[in-house]
Amino acid sequence: MKIDVPTPHNEAKLGEIAKTVLMPGDPLRAKYIAENFLEDAKLYNNVRGMLGYTGKYKGVTISVQGSGMGVPSMAIYSRELFDGYDVENIIRIGSAGSLDNEEASDLCKSVNLGDIIIAEDVFTDSNYIVENEYDVYPVASEKLLEIAKEKSEGKENIKIGTIYTSDTFYKDSKLLVEESKSDILGVEMETLALYTNAIISNKNALAIFTVSDKPLKNEGMSSSQRETGLNDMIKFALEIAVELEKDRK
Repeated sequence: MKIDVPTPHNEAKLGEIAKTVLMPGDPLRAKYIAENFLEDAKLYNNVRGMLGYTGKYKGVTISVQGSGMGVPSMAIYSRELFDGYDVENIIRIGSAGSLDNEEASDLCKSVNLGDIIIAEDVFTDSNYIVENEYDVYPVASEKLLEIAKEKSEGKENIKIGTIYTSDTFYKDSKLLVEESKSDILGVEMETLALYTNAIISNKNALAIFTVSDKPLKNEGMSSSQRETGLNDMIKFALEIAVELEKDRK
């Protein structure tokens, strides 16, 4: 499906967005990354405040753009990038909650605040796939996952496995406890749409998270811990983007 650009949600012109895009949910985080990690970053989108920038990291052209919250918002922005702007790779960088509690599986309990999660596949309560009649199983792109696994070797704070995409932020704790009995590394709200869109558009996607809180234990990272943890995740994602560019050449 070809999407005409600019779109109602993105005012960028063709050629202004890089082949690899980092996508935080928060557009202000996109601004933070552009200002603190990219050289010569230029704003290409400010429609609805969903900021998008293109700049360079270690000489590699990379874009960063917010996706907003939830499956519907990610579905719009990632689809437009893939099918309108011919983006090849989207790396979601976000925060996730650990479902650690007394009844959780051992794997779930092993996830600590500040850990980095790489989503290999997705468990979900969303109807996004069913309602759109997509015949896909939402998994990370093999190419990006392989690079991420290589770069995570020997790092005990990086966990690889299943992420839970939920349509509900304020979900009943009893339901979350039940979900925690499965081997789920964390819960968030966007990855299902990203992985599904990548598959149907024949593009690449990977989701990476910093574990920022444990909602079932009322525990969370401090502001300083959050900044450090998010920066580590951002650098990890940027290094994957650099590796992708090496492969392109």
